[in-house]
Amino acid sequence: MTPEEKLIELGITLPELPKPLGSYVPCVQTGNLLFLSGMLPMKEGRLTRTGRVGDAVTLEEAQEDARQSAINALAILKSYLGSLKRVKRCVKINGFVSSAEDFFDQPKVINPASDLMFEVFGEAGRHARAAVGVYALPLNSPVEIDFIFEIQG
Repeated sequence: MTPEEKLIELGITLPELPKPLGSYVPCVQTGNLLFLSGMLPMKEGRLTRTGRVGDAVTLEEAQEDARQSAINALAILKSYLGSLKRVKRCVKINGFVSSAEDFFDQPKVINPASDLMFEVFGEAGRHARAAVGVYALPLNSPVEIDFIFEIQG
């Protein structure tokens, strides 16, 4: 089953490409590696919610946001590559979680993004990862995730 067929099976429709919020491009290729800029949980041009996890945002809401950030990353990939079949491997995910002072479950927040990569790409979706708590993120987003993919031809 192709990654695109997997998305259909999962009921996921890739959104319009998120627009960069600053002076950068959505992705940069060097050799066979594709580096994606930080993805926020944007839907229809707006953040799904704002605030720190463990304060204004629940763990469950932040997990939804991590998944949405990963869906946005897949939209960038598909647009750049033409087909998700060109993804050889998800190499690394760096997840940043805007965290309340006493929130320590950053890995649990980022898990849905990791899980989605496995659901879409199978074993090629398994990756190295960091999940880091931070004080603030752009636009007061609860989550930001960047990705590195190895691609074919």
